[in-house]
Amino acid sequence: MITRRVALIGLTAKAERRIGGGFVFESQNTGHAIRDRAVKGGNAIEKVPVVIVGGGIGGLSASWWLKRNRFHDFVLLEMEREPGGNSRSGRNEISAYPWAAHYVPVPNRESTLVRDLFTELGLLQDGEWDERWLCHSPQERLYIHGRWQDAIEPEVGLTAEDHRQFKEFAARVAEFRASGQFTIPATPKPSPLDQINFKDWLAQQKLTSPYLHWLADYSTRDDFGAASHETSAWAGIHYFAAREHEEKGPLTWPEGNGWIASRLAAKVKDHIRTESPVFRIEKSGTKWRVHTPKTIYEAGVVIYAAPAFLLPHLDPSVPKPQGLDWSPWLVANLTLDRIPAERHGEAAWDNVIYGSPSLGYVVATHQDVRARIDKTVWTYYYALSGRAPSEARKDLLSTDWNTWKERILTDLERPHKDIRQCVSHIDMFRIGHAMIRPTPGFLTNPHRLAWIKGRERFFVATADLSGFSIFEEAQYRGVEAARRALLLL
Repeated sequence: MITRRVALIGLTAKAERRIGGGFVFESQNTGHAIRDRAVKGGNAIEKVPVVIVGGGIGGLSASWWLKRNRFHDFVLLEMEREPGGNSRSGRNEISAYPWAAHYVPVPNRESTLVRDLFTELGLLQDGEWDERWLCHSPQERLYIHGRWQDAIEPEVGLTAEDHRQFKEFAARVAEFRASGQFTIPATPKPSPLDQINFKDWLAQQKLTSPYLHWLADYSTRDDFGAASHETSAWAGIHYFAAREHEEKGPLTWPEGNGWIASRLAAKVKDHIRTESPVFRIEKSGTKWRVHTPKTIYEAGVVIYAAPAFLLPHLDPSVPKPQGLDWSPWLVANLTLDRIPAERHGEAAWDNVIYGSPSLGYVVATHQDVRARIDKTVWTYYYALSGRAPSEARKDLLSTDWNTWKERILTDLERPHKDIRQCVSHIDMFRIGHAMIRPTPGFLTNPHRLAWIKGRERFFVATADLSGFSIFEEAQYRGVEAARRALLLL
């Protein structure tokens, strides 16, 4: 973990224990300097057939595929000190923990790319999944009407009509799943469902249960960082219809998807150049020139695996995307010196609070098999949805650590009255552009279609193309770009 601000000490008016912490991965200044074209470049020139820009899952997957196919003449350029992107992780004296993505659903047999990688990593052997990393029970719970219930779909306090509408919605989802239109990876065709938002679609189906609408809104905020009225009906339905029901799983680790990212990075470590922010990409004859503060890389092919919104700032010939936006998030890791008192059952891996602006928290030590765990780390997720992303980003970056600390603890006090006596440290990660939003019109957006098509010897390899910031989509886009590069080479 990299803390880039002096640790802060949070105190409230009430007498309570001191809580330390700060913001981590504070790279906004570098990003803004790139945006404003204020970065100076080096003069050294390195010629290399393939340059990969960005070390998230997309870039790491492209690297993995190139090397798997015995192509070794490439470099991966990463702005941060370590690769991983939204799959980065941290560690303290108690446990490793995620800084964003924290699980992968058990892939079905059609998900050949994921299964190939997971076999290579030892997760899948002779058709059997490694039990250590299948999420242990209890997996998830919801705090609603003053108590915890098993599972996230609301059950406590529902009327007969609420239950009927949940069954009706499940039947509609089953029909959509059977249609074959909703797949992972996503290769969708234009759809009328992309022209309206998910909330309005539910209303058109006469599905008005407030509990169902809460679940829909929680789900879109969880996967897209956007409320149900900000998400296309196609994307909202995809969330529910794209996966077969699987009793096993998901696959998870104390450090979340950082477990995968670190192992992918280890496979291609000789090709990774960290602390190498790309600030300009330009065509030079038949080659591409990729500029970093130290080196200019002259490449035959560029695989661009960084967020797509940065492209116009790196290459002025690329138009700024209209009709697309990215969701801001806050992720916090809370160190607990003791477990809060529980009145109803035991903590699950995923813990959600009904009606909360947050997405709840996951427990980093959940996979620990020790009989007694006194200390733990909770990873708390907060998507700033429901308003213009530009306004939400201003709130995210202008709000100080102490105010965010109070928001988090006040939220968690609803189910955990003694939370302030348990927490000793809170570190926070502010992600201004965490993931693209699949808003209505996303599928036919001309900028998205242009990114998918690519340019001469320039391929975009980011989950932004799919609209879903999930592991399978990022891996697919990275591998697809690497395949196209290999056809040229």
